Amino acid sequence: MSRTNTAQGRSRSAVGSGANRWVVLVVLCVSLLLVALDATILHVAVPSLTEDLRPSSTALLWIVDAYPLVCASLLILFGTLGDRVGRRRVLLLGYALFGIASAVAALATAPGVLIGARALLGVGGAMIMPATLSILRTVFPDRRERATAIGIWTATAAIGAATGPVLGGFLVENYWWGSVFLINIPLMALILPLGRRLLPESRGAADGPWDVLGALMAAAGVLGCVLGVKRAGAGEPLLALPTAGPLLLGAALLVLFVRRQKRRPYPLIDLRLFSRAAFTTSVGCIVIGMLALVGLELIAVQYLQLVLGLSPLETGLRLLPLTFAAMAAGATGSYTLRRIGPRRMVGWGFLLTAAAVLLLTLMGQHDRPLLLTAGFVLLGFGLQTTLFSAYESMLSEAPQHSAGGAAAIGETSYQLGAGMGIALLGSVMNAAYAPALASVPGVPAEASRAAANSLGEAYKVADQLGGTAGDALHQAARHSFVHGLHVTLLVSAGLLLVGALMAQRLPRIMECPVDPEEAFDAREAQGALSAQEGPDRAAGPAAGRPEAASAGLSSGMPVGSERGGASGMPVGSERAGCAERAGSPGAPVVSERAGCPEASGPSERADRSEPLGAPEGVEPRVPATREAIEPAGSGRPAH
Repeated sequence: MSRTNTAQGRSRSAVGSGANRWVVLVVLCVSLLLVALDATILHVAVPSLTEDLRPSSTALLWIVDAYPLVCASLLILFGTLGDRVGRRRVLLLGYALFGIASAVAALATAPGVLIGARALLGVGGAMIMPATLSILRTVFPDRRERATAIGIWTATAAIGAATGPVLGGFLVENYWWGSVFLINIPLMALILPLGRRLLPESRGAADGPWDVLGALMAAAGVLGCVLGVKRAGAGEPLLALPTAGPLLLGAALLVLFVRRQKRRPYPLIDLRLFSRAAFTTSVGCIVIGMLALVGLELIAVQYLQLVLGLSPLETGLRLLPLTFAAMAAGATGSYTLRRIGPRRMVGWGFLLTAAAVLLLTLMGQHDRPLLLTAGFVLLGFGLQTTLFSAYESMLSEAPQHSAGGAAAIGETSYQLGAGMGIALLGSVMNAAYAPALASVPGVPAEASRAAANSLGEAYKVADQLGGTAGDALHQAARHSFVHGLHVTLLVSAGLLLVGALMAQRLPRIMECPVDPEEAFDAREAQGALSAQEGPDRAAGPAAGRPEAASAGLSSGMPVGSERGGASGMPVGSERAGCAERAGSPGAPVVSERAGCPEASGPSERADRSEPLGAPEGVEPRVPATREAIEPAGSGRPAH
């Protein structure tokens, strides 16, 4: 008990003495902006970089992919480390590393050096991204305010990803490709002292040693799986050793990691999170959303530059509507989520994105600005709506002591989806693009094989051939690329429709529990009680056995009440002054009133933090009941 009280006091002091939470949000958003910017700013610089460094096709893929792959593999490691040693500390170290790696990348003179610098940027990004989300979870304990903060946070990520090509195009046209990395250095020099001064320190549960071996197993497992997918996307046979080896090894390491976490008394990741349908579904939706966004964006940049002949700056400007639409979706996301609920918001977001992708299949070899603008607006608004609601649902399902681990899982799914999007949609694109170039009249077989690597390579080969054969290869490559683009868009639309079906497992309404910690523990305790006593005992209050409810109250255990019917929605009950209301469909009822008996022991937790500005030792004032936000048109009043 003394250890718990001490940790709780430390957490209150650290967070309560910090800056205003909205100022903290600004710092966190600037941090995320830099990381998101670096993920896409290099895309428009690829042609210039290729001409200068002359990397092989494999090296060029690694230059693009090293950052997201390394970042994805290390998120769990640094996310859980932040829970132990301090999220602010890990974040500040990530700032410094990101600045150093940016300088190395800008001055690289060989493909290998640039790949190494991009990998180092991935390490810095892995330190920054989960720390920003877990600190946000700490400083915004109220779900309604947190929804607004997450809307701003996800909009910032979209702004960074979409602004990257614009800024990159401007820098490449006026300077050289290395300048796309130099932009990080003055920004990091500014954000590092600001973060050190303004950000509050927070930690999660500090019980037991940090599982170093488990963290390394998770990192190697994620890296192996993504590397195998990347090789398959490059056209290598799935059963070949370079492809199947990393896939099988990565999958085996992840299985061993899960088994290790189940056995350890102090696991890195609270695997109980995955027993919650809303958490698991949200993670899956993030993967699918990012898979569609990043893969399509990379292909769209190539289409705008190589098919339509736009300059890098013009390409970036064409993508600006996606940015503005994402900003609008983030600004209105909190209100929309309260009105229609997570299930409809994620599902409709996926459907809107699929419609945008199908609209873009009308693109051809000629420029159609209005069509592209409409498609990008729908794409940006739909995907931002989906990602916002998925992130908010995922983070709200996790207790505060697991904020770093939950944030790492969310960011891993984000980066994993981005890496898989480039690999998977890139492989679909290559499979549809390459066959048509195998038999172009007058083009030698060796030249055809070289042209099949990419559209840019095909243009170079065509220029070298010249004459009729060169013109034929040039036209065939353009036609084949547009055909491959259409096939890729159709595959992406199918994946988005799968995401819309997955969204049906999310809660129908947005709940606003007073204490997410107690809600999480009460759900776990109620599940354990139901498993031990059987379905008849679990349904005791609904069957008209008041003695069961009395026993639950006297033992300090929240008791759920159930009602049969078509909707399957639990019905709230009030007893002994403790207001209880139903959560998401099928979720057990949780006691919310201050002073009510708790489900799992004392209320003190090592990780619990008070809102910023709360005096130490003073309990926050909270309402007596939980507010359930009903979807519009549901026939029930919205609170």
